Amino acid sequence: MTFSSRAKNELCHITDQRSCCTLAELAALIQICGTIHLGGRKKVSLRVNTENPAIARRIYSLLKKQYNVQMEVMIRKNQRLRKNNNYYLVLSNDQQVMRILEGIGIIRWKEEGDLWINRAIHPELIKKRCCKRAYIRGAFLGGGSVSDPEKIYHLEIVTHNEVYANSLRDLINQFGLSAKTIERKNNYVVYLKEGEHIVNLLSIIGAHSALLDLENIRIYKDMRNNINRIVNCETANLSKTINAAVRQIENIKYLSKHYGLSKLSPALKEVAELRLDNPDASLKELGEMLSPPIGKSGVNHRLRKLDKMAEDIRSKRGRTS
Repeated sequence: MTFSSRAKNELCHITDQRSCCTLAELAALIQICGTIHLGGRKKVSLRVNTENPAIARRIYSLLKKQYNVQMEVMIRKNQRLRKNNNYYLVLSNDQQVMRILEGIGIIRWKEEGDLWINRAIHPELIKKRCCKRAYIRGAFLGGGSVSDPEKIYHLEIVTHNEVYANSLRDLINQFGLSAKTIERKNNYVVYLKEGEHIVNLLSIIGAHSALLDLENIRIYKDMRNNINRIVNCETANLSKTINAAVRQIENIKYLSKHYGLSKLSPALKEVAELRLDNPDASLKELGEMLSPPIGKSGVNHRLRKLDKMAEDIRSKRGRTS
C-alpha cells in the first residue's frame, strides 16, 4: 500500500464530525468526484465515482447521514492500465439530487428556469475553521495524493476547473501554507512541495499517523543529509591538506636541490626538515614539534615563504627543472 493510500484510509476512519463539517467534506467529494447529468424537464441525476473502496464507503455513509437518501452502488472494472475497480454511487431521484446539490452550493434552478452553477467553493460551507479542515479533507480524499516522502516531498489535489482550483488553493493558504496551482493535461492541480507544509496539511485534515510517518522520514533524511555534508566537508578538507602537503614537500625538495637547505634561516630550515620527515602531519602537529612550539598560522607562514622561494627559483631557471 502506498503512503498516499495509507493516509486516505486513515482519513476514512474519522467519524466524530458535526453536521456542518460532514456537509463541507461531502461538498468537496462531490465537487471533485461527482458528475451531474441534466435531462429535459429539469431532470437531474448525480453520479459519484472513485477507485478507492474506503472512500466509496465514506461517501455513501456521509450521504446517508446527511440526507438519508437511497442510492445505487455499481462496481466496474477499469479498462485502463491498472485495471482497478471503479465504484459508482448513483442518485436518480430529482428532488433528492437537487436537495443535495443546492445544500452544498453547487447548482440551483433560477426563477426564470435557468440553471445556476457555482464553480467555486460556496462560502457558506467554510465559515467555521472546523468546516474548512473538513472541506480540505474531502478535497484530498476526492482528488489528492502524496508522493513517497522517501523520494520526494509532493502533495497535490487534482481538480477539473480553474476557478475551483484557485478557490481551493486560497482555502488551503488560509492556514499559513503556500499552495500553488498549475494546469496539467486539461486538469488544474493544487500542490505543495515543502515537507513542512505537507506535514502541516496532513495535521489540518486529521491524518496524524501519516504525519508521524512523514516526520520520521524527514528526520532520518535530514540526519543522513547532515552526515553526508560533514563527510563531504571532511573529505574536501583532507584532500586540501594532502594536496598542500604534497606541494610543500615538492617545493622543499626543489629548494634542497637547487638552493640548499643549509642556506635557509634556522626557522625555515627547521620547518622544512620537519615537513620532509613528517609528510602526513597537520600544520598544528608540525607547530607542536618545533622548538619553541608555534601555532598553525606561524607554520603556514613559514611554509608559504618556502613555496615562494621555490617559485622564484623556478622562474629564474625558466622552469626547466
